Amino acid sequence: MKTVRFFLLLLPFFSCSRQNPDPAPGGNDSLYFPPVNSSTWATVSPAGLGWNTAAITDLKNFLADKHSKSFMILVNGRIAMEEYFNGHTATATWPWNSAGKTLVATTTGIAQQEGLLQINNKVSQYLGTGWTSEPIDKENLITSRHLLTMTSGLNDASNLVIKANMTYLADAGTRWSYSNVFQKLMDVVAAASNRSFETYFNEKLKNKIGMDGFWNNGLIFTIYHSNTRSMARFGLLALNKGLWQKEQVINESFFNESISTSQNINPSYGYFWWLNGKNKFMLPGGQTVYPGALVPNAPAGMYSAMGAEDQRIYVIPDRKMVIIRMGDASDPQNPNFALSGFDEALWTKLNAVIR
Repeated sequence: MKTVRFFLLLLPFFSCSRQNPDPAPGGNDSLYFPPVNSSTWATVSPAGLGWNTAAITDLKNFLADKHSKSFMILVNGRIAMEEYFNGHTATATWPWNSAGKTLVATTTGIAQQEGLLQINNKVSQYLGTGWTSEPIDKENLITSRHLLTMTSGLNDASNLVIKANMTYLADAGTRWSYSNVFQKLMDVVAAASNRSFETYFNEKLKNKIGMDGFWNNGLIFTIYHSNTRSMARFGLLALNKGLWQKEQVINESFFNESISTSQNINPSYGYFWWLNGKNKFMLPGGQTVYPGALVPNAPAGMYSAMGAEDQRIYVIPDRKMVIIRMGDASDPQNPNFALSGFDEALWTKLNAVIR
């Protein structure tokens, strides 16, 4: 009887052991979050992670040669690498370009979870009829979800989002086209929350996770600017599916929608997130469909915020890793809006380090 009782006492121990895998080499396996009102941030050494440290110099040289301003790698939330180049500093701000679209998607999801809007409702419910130059029956087809998925069907000939340029090209949901019209989603959030988009964003997202930064509302582009660590904070929130420490900033179900194929035209696109590992993809500026994955030598489960001139947030859930790159275009003669040859070249260098 004593033997049986002893075995029963051990059962919870064995059960817990099976549910908690061994920690990552050289570090705590639990996800770390930096304090919201502090510059303190825990670190972990590349050597402690078992990385090939001999290849790090080659990676740094590549980043410097490709006009990078900053580069970070987080593992389990801890900083494994943090580098600055070409006079850039930890406190300097830099534009996210279109990588900041993911901030808009997340803020939209927060507004939905608060009951302020529904992404499947037509945009005119929030902006009023006549917000485009389309016939009213075509305008009424456009929902906020169509804006989130780049399938509004509005004319994409001009980057200037004014009513005169928003003419009919296709029925909403039938054509994928990367376009600045996504900015109307910011107007939807502003109208639904009865405050400016930036005010709502600051309260519901930025301040919750301790980000720095501001929106620069230009004539053509509305772009977020921040320091590198603020970009990394958002990447960490994305890695943890919207949960920051014990607060679910954006509900997990919406975030999972964001990083899933959002329409059947371009399977490598979610709600402003780019998705790796799919069988085909489309790129900004055209209707060509390319076979294969976005970045073939990167992890298939990676999802990314991609902005012009190679602003990047790579989120790799299988490795509990977030990678940030800010800077000028890696190829000044060919500055792409999203994917470029830089991604595959960078991952060749990364794979040599984080093998």
